[in-house]
Amino acid sequence: MKKMILSLALIVAATLNAPAQILYKISGNGLQKPSFIIGTYHLAPVSFVDSIPGVKAALETAEQACGEVEISELTSNESVQKMQAAMMLPEGQTLDKLLSADELSRLNALLKDLLGVDLSNPMVAQQLGRMSPEGLSTQLTVLMYLKKNPDFNPLSPFDGYFQQQLAQAGKPVTGFETIDFQIDVLFHSTPMEDQVKGLMCMVDNREWMEQMVIEDVVNAFFSQDLKAIEAAIELEMGNDCDSKPEDKDRLIYNRNANWLKKMPQMMSEKSTFFAVGIAHLVGEKGVLAGLKKAGYTVEGMK
Repeated sequence: MKKMILSLALIVAATLNAPAQILYKISGNGLQKPSFIIGTYHLAPVSFVDSIPGVKAALETAEQACGEVEISELTSNESVQKMQAAMMLPEGQTLDKLLSADELSRLNALLKDLLGVDLSNPMVAQQLGRMSPEGLSTQLTVLMYLKKNPDFNPLSPFDGYFQQQLAQAGKPVTGFETIDFQIDVLFHSTPMEDQVKGLMCMVDNREWMEQMVIEDVVNAFFSQDLKAIEAAIELEMGNDCDSKPEDKDRLIYNRNANWLKKMPQMMSEKSTFFAVGIAHLVGEKGVLAGLKKAGYTVEGMK
């Protein structure tokens, strides 16, 4: 379950001794102009931008934007189709063939509560029954969130706002990664057996999932309270639903290291506004710590 939560978000984590802050200025180490980096959360509404100290000044100062993936690539019809295809099982496979009768019954109970229908409905079976366990886990998390936050608009995500703002101002935007890379990391790197286990961990621990992800982590993010996010994310269940070290390496730390190699050149050329999932900012292997180790001054925006 912890691995699945890390995937979503690529989304949330925190570090000890951190202030209530998600937007930082990067300066020093020979930079002529400061750059900025913000931690994002995919399920936050765009209106949350108004609660972030210094964000408007940072957007005005920045000369380019950089996200995990360039927004125009992320939202193109081709990329959407690729993402949808990546969330599906191979042709001829369906969830009812992967799950035992008991597992299918437990999954159907959750679907019935969230949607009012389950996989016994032909239309639902056609849409959700062909999804991979990893893909369905992602969808179920969004459905759980929408059930508690019906006004949220998933088509207007918080994490794409910053690239859009600079693009509208005529400034260049770019991304650290391609959509193909992210698809491989999220959907093609986990054995099917582990995907099934992750899905059933979500199904069987719904209350824990909703309390941690839908309540604790969301509230901590809106409070910009990194310590509280860490407390929620690092909570272990003490069973095989907990994430493995290699999951964090694949989803977070290896990517952090790659980004830290690219950032100096980008910042030396233009003042850059970086927007990435907040999980990437924190911890000893996080981007903030990596920037400090490289000699940059990193401080919260006022």
